[in-house]
Amino acid sequence: MSDEGAFAEAPAGDHATAPAPGRARGSVAVDVLEYLAGQFVDDPSAIHVEVEQGRGGVTLRLHVAPDDMGKVIGKRGRVAQSIRTLVRAAGAREGIGVNVDIVD
Repeated sequence: MSDEGAFAEAPAGDHATAPAPGRARGSVAVDVLEYLAGQFVDDPSAIHVEVEQGRGGVTLRLHVAPDDMGKVIGKRGRVAQSIRTLVRAAGAREGIGVNVDIVD
């Protein structure tokens, strides 16, 4: 018996528009946001993401410890912009628009 079928890919486009079974739309984007934020902060346990469904897509509100706010924003907002770009790409892979707000 061969295991070749175990790694067969879904037809093109099928995985890009629907979330995995049992997962909410936007959950991959939330996972990506939590992972990325966790790489910059000193207190990863303080990371909290609020999800708001809207007409234009999903808005993710990132909360971090006050001492970590500058690390997540970065010089001239470059880290924050990079995080937004990557999370937006993760949302696009699921077929949804994602915006990231960093709140204090």
